[in-house]
Amino acid sequence: QVELVESGGGLVQPGGSLRLSCAASGFTFSNYRMTWYRQAPGKERELVAHITSAGGSTSYPDSVKGRFTISRDNTKNTVYLQMSSLKPDDTAVYYCNAIRTVGATTREYWGQGTQVTVSS
Repeated sequence: QVELVESGGGLVQPGGSLRLSCAASGFTFSNYRMTWYRQAPGKERELVAHITSAGGSTSYPDSVKGRFTISRDNTKNTVYLQMSSLKPDDTAVYYCNAIRTVGATTREYWGQGTQVTVSS
């Protein structure tokens, strides 16, 4: 049974930090690229960080670059999102995503999401 379970969300003041975790099970984690997305009320889902399967390359949109860091530990089947200098605009449900494409076949999994609220 495939599972992606996010944790670490919560309420934080502007300028604060949070570390999200996403624990994977039921598939070969080290073969999958991992991505964190977020979705705020009334807005489309937005990519916030991506990491390759071995962790050698990461990418971020300008909206979070320099503030968010994605990392992974393939021995623990876990991907992390370290968020700092948080702003109210970062308030959203954060989801982790696992994806792997081999030839014409793509497998993709989603977690259930964790709420991050940035407010004073």
